[in-house]
Amino acid sequence: EYAAARATVEDGLKRYSSSVRLRLVGREACLFTGDEARAQELLEQIDQLATRSPWRYSDAADLVVLGEAALVFGADARDVLDGFFERARRLEPDSPEPWLACGRLALSKSDDELATGYFEEALKHAANHADAYFGLARAYARSSSERSAAALDAALKANPRHVPSLLVQVESRIDAEDFEGGDERIDAVLAINPRQPEAWAYRAVLAHLRNDPKGEAACRDAALANWKSNPAVDHLIGRKLSQNYRFAEGAAYQQAALAFDPQYVPARVQLSQDLLRLGREDEGWQTADAAFANDGYNVQTFNLLELRDELAKFRTLEDEHFIVRMDAREAEVYGERVLALLERARAKLCRKYELELDGKITVEIFPDPNDFAVRTFGMPAVSGYLGVCFGKVITANSPASQAEHPSNWEAVLWHEFCHVVTLELTRNRMPRWLSEGISVYEELQENPTWGQRMTPRYRRMILDGELTPVGKLSSAFLSPKSPFHVQFAYFESALVVEYLVNRYGLEALKRILRDLGAGLPINTALGRHTDGLEQLERDFDRFARNRAELLAPEVDWESPELDALAHSDGDALARWVDEHPLNFAGLSAYATQLVEERRWDEAKEPLSRLLKLYPDHTGAGNAYELLARAHRELNETAAERRVLEDYVARNASALAAGLRLLELQGADGDWLAVSETTGGLLAINPLLPGIHRELAAAAERLARPDDAIAAYRALLVLGPQNPAEVNFRLARLLRERNDLPAAKRHVLAALEDAPRYRDAHRLLLEIVRHGAMTNDETRMSKE
Repeated sequence: EYAAARATVEDGLKRYSSSVRLRLVGREACLFTGDEARAQELLEQIDQLATRSPWRYSDAADLVVLGEAALVFGADARDVLDGFFERARRLEPDSPEPWLACGRLALSKSDDELATGYFEEALKHAANHADAYFGLARAYARSSSERSAAALDAALKANPRHVPSLLVQVESRIDAEDFEGGDERIDAVLAINPRQPEAWAYRAVLAHLRNDPKGEAACRDAALANWKSNPAVDHLIGRKLSQNYRFAEGAAYQQAALAFDPQYVPARVQLSQDLLRLGREDEGWQTADAAFANDGYNVQTFNLLELRDELAKFRTLEDEHFIVRMDAREAEVYGERVLALLERARAKLCRKYELELDGKITVEIFPDPNDFAVRTFGMPAVSGYLGVCFGKVITANSPASQAEHPSNWEAVLWHEFCHVVTLELTRNRMPRWLSEGISVYEELQENPTWGQRMTPRYRRMILDGELTPVGKLSSAFLSPKSPFHVQFAYFESALVVEYLVNRYGLEALKRILRDLGAGLPINTALGRHTDGLEQLERDFDRFARNRAELLAPEVDWESPELDALAHSDGDALARWVDEHPLNFAGLSAYATQLVEERRWDEAKEPLSRLLKLYPDHTGAGNAYELLARAHRELNETAAERRVLEDYVARNASALAAGLRLLELQGADGDWLAVSETTGGLLAINPLLPGIHRELAAAAERLARPDDAIAAYRALLVLGPQNPAEVNFRLARLLRERNDLPAAKRHVLAALEDAPRYRDAHRLLLEIVRHGAMTNDETRMSKE
């Protein structure tokens, strides 16, 4: 009731003419009654009163008001925090309001950790304060979904009509693509305040996502009905569209917000991110600079500009279709492999999905996971992602960022480039589950050891009825029970895509993508090109259950309680396994027990039986790794090699096993096998010198000089243990290729490290003599 609120304030000011608190409330009432001039007048009166009589406004409540007014004027956030809010907190440490003001300010600057501390302190002084719980929910949102949800529940328990908390529920429904649920929550807000601008803004977002431009415009108009130049409305709409990968539309809304208020920092920050994700880098960085100039305290913008300094050190590789930015050292080692992989993906996937891809795709690969997180999400310390595609911009973690267990970077880039194709085809209008499902499916089409396959735990989840209905599958990504359930969502999504292609054909999948690009909702598009959504869900459920039941069909999948047997004296577990020779859990427990007890010869039998029953099991603690270890301990190197070769052929990320296999193949002098194994290892971690050393040795023996030269050059970048030998070998290969200047440089480098290296001296003399002869021949031909 904005008009009534304004009238009340005006009446109050006749009696309390020096009140700054009434004026701040009055300013908001004036904005929402369309009188921006009066709103500005009240704000300036606050400044004048505080300047004339600062002694009058020394209690905590007034200091909080003065600080909030100063922020509206554009004062430095740090000065406001120290000069007003912290001062108020010290004056009245038992009052929650200063703590809340500090928390809101920290939250607005993306300083979640600082905000968390302030809101927790507020709750100590007001144990059931909805605003404090709400602030905690927002502060936890990026770091702990469980804590955030618990705090939000507490806020609504304290006040079931707490509009900010209800609006968060609206946002979560939209994120989960539960549009009907979003409408219900909006209705709950509008029942409290029919003019609530954020509620109408969210309704505009829903209209956009439903491809209803008239409804979108009408809802935006309703959001701006009372305050026609409110920049927060367009900022909110644009932010949510960007979170749904509609970056161009999101950027347009941020520009509209800035047209209302050129100094509105949240819109500038979001616009800089949108432009960078659209590949409009010059504009993006200029906007980030402008945002930082307006607000030097904003953590997100500060991190982004710090990242720009790191990106300036990167090496740029470019061809006809791609711009790749990498750490300079990494670019020298495997940059060309990255370009080759991307070109192969482009040729295959664009042809398959009939896409004419315009413009170049930017790919940025980060050795520091925090840099990746800042570029991708705006904040560091966001884990769990190997790569992200925004459309024509891909960001990825490099193998250097993934510690001891890196994923296959070739599979990651193939997956992300597939997103480029599907996002372009749909104009970024596709649900997450379908986007991820197609990318995982295409990984498996390119290489059966990439992507995700059925596992015992997935099998159990499917048969226990934990599949998410196809029509609600995006919720499995956006509101998962656990991180593992997110991985299961990837698997289920790929399985749905596989079923669609098998049952209705690739053309049906492409028609679904075209429908999405035209603006149809996913469930409508699915219904048009299948036997209907309900039938699809029933048929897919049967398909998935059948696939689960076909996993290692001879295995007994019962999961008995074996801990007591495994830790008992005697051979109780062995006797149980004899009675249940096909039980996967029992065999695994027994084999693990034998390995832990170093009974290597006895362990071979149950491990071999496991491999025969379920040869595709390559997860943690698999029989391949344990059996290879048993053979190694028994010095049965030929058997160990056979097991490792079988394992590596089934697992594209088995780094430790691949390195051991490389050692065995080299010892056997099987250079062709060494060459093949190094190729797979370079797709996991190309930054290990030993892989390049073995590849170079194999290439020399197989008379593949180009491969050997490339491997030795990469080895020099990575820092070999014996650089003199590497330079010498490289110089010899270059001499054979008649590249005398390069050969001379490397042999001199060898002699610099090892001045008495006789073979290098001989090679240098040979190069010099040959160069002189070549010069004589050139001079004679000219004469």
